[in-house]
Amino acid sequence: MNAPSPSSSGETAGVGTPSAPLRAPLLFLSVLVIATCGLIYELVAGTLASYLLGDSVTQFSTIIGLYLSAMGIGSYLSRFIQRGIAHRFVDIELAVALVGGFSAPALFVSFSYTDHFRLLLYGVVLTIGTLVGLEIPLLLRLLKNELEFKDLVSQVLTFDYIGALFASILFPLICVPRLGLMRTSLLFGLLNAAVGLWSTYLLRARLGATTFLRLRCVAVIILLFFGLVNADRFTTLMEDQVYSGEIVFARSSSYQRIVVTRDQSGFQLFLNGNLQFNSVDEYRYHEALVHPAFSARPTASRILVCGGGDGLALREILRYPQVKEVWLVDLDPAMTEIGATLPLLTDLNHEAYKDPRVRVLNEDAMVWLDQARELPLFDLAIVDFPDPNNFALGKLYTTRFYHLLKRHVSPQGAIVVQSTSPLFTRISYWCIVHTMEAAGLQILPYHLSVPSFGEWGFVLASATPLELPRTTLPGLSYLNDATLQGMFIFPRDMERVPAEVNRLNNQVLVQYYEAEWRRWN
Repeated sequence: MNAPSPSSSGETAGVGTPSAPLRAPLLFLSVLVIATCGLIYELVAGTLASYLLGDSVTQFSTIIGLYLSAMGIGSYLSRFIQRGIAHRFVDIELAVALVGGFSAPALFVSFSYTDHFRLLLYGVVLTIGTLVGLEIPLLLRLLKNELEFKDLVSQVLTFDYIGALFASILFPLICVPRLGLMRTSLLFGLLNAAVGLWSTYLLRARLGATTFLRLRCVAVIILLFFGLVNADRFTTLMEDQVYSGEIVFARSSSYQRIVVTRDQSGFQLFLNGNLQFNSVDEYRYHEALVHPAFSARPTASRILVCGGGDGLALREILRYPQVKEVWLVDLDPAMTEIGATLPLLTDLNHEAYKDPRVRVLNEDAMVWLDQARELPLFDLAIVDFPDPNNFALGKLYTTRFYHLLKRHVSPQGAIVVQSTSPLFTRISYWCIVHTMEAAGLQILPYHLSVPSFGEWGFVLASATPLELPRTTLPGLSYLNDATLQGMFIFPRDMERVPAEVNRLNNQVLVQYYEAEWRRWN
């Protein structure tokens, strides 16, 4: 008399027995997998967007906001599913598996072949979020007769949140460095499809005939498995469309995508799609980075390098016989490993990592400088970070970072910072200058032309006044005394302009940088 009617359970009349008991604990396990997969897709989209578009904070912020909103849309739409709830639940699992699993391949393709990458990116996130938003309400309705409402809601949400925790740990520690984005999305698509197939057994009391439904599940699993097996080949194919040269090395670390390409002129290193150097003219950049500082402080013997994991700044530093020790602090162990072992790079950096004077620390330079205690003061600090195209890098160009750096350099020592282009990103360049001055440093800005990049800028600084460098090490490929002195003269279109100081609480430099480069793209 108290048993629910077919209409109240939401199942189609004549299909199974609506009041038949379900295996609730196993369905809670499905919630765990569903939640993990959903967040993984979101992280894949955010990471891929930050790789291809830059500005990781903006990309993750917009994607997270859109994804959560889409989940709300999905939850709302679930009210319109009145019949065949178990069937619809399995259908949605298969849809999530296909859209989420193939999200990374689809986004790579759109970036390579169309001008509508952002449209597809947000469309994929919106679709996945809506489908994921449908899953939990339908599952709650399927389980409503199995547990008291308070127990049902608490247990489903508990497993949902635990799944999110699993995803947040798995993604940076295992998925990105060991699987890469392509295989990660396909693997978790497989898990979603497996949940769909598994659900045909858990919900068979509500499904009736399941043969055709299971065949669809198997077909989706086979499709995703085929994609997973061929993921590396597909990744190479897509990156071949992004990079003009032949890809000779590619690796995803916990922090970035590292790609080395080669063409007729030489080879190139890219981090997250951004060119870091071209072997044909990198000597200009690295000579300009290192030797003016030694000219200003010719007796320097204890050197700190922040960034520079490719070992090319090390090569220039180790030319000086008075150098007794070099501490290189680079966040990414994959980058320093490549600099020390990849033959193309070891030939170019003259196997600098094998020099006994070199000590490597894989640390966040800002955190390390803040926490380091009882360190000897350095005579020179050479800062060779990538351009400030996101807030994680922008913090390394703030007054806070320069104050920390200044603390570990002797009062008579010097600091040199690569500082973007004073031509293409003029305001950004002078923002860095103003920021270093605000940190109490005396500065000497300078620039040169690097064909692969155009005009490029640096800032030489010290806690005490600096004299203009006039002589440099003989026998260099680019620098001589005349070119050294000429680098400190700025033409009118690169002269100082007003700019705000870059601080941790405003990160104005990232905003300047993004706006200025947008004009040239």
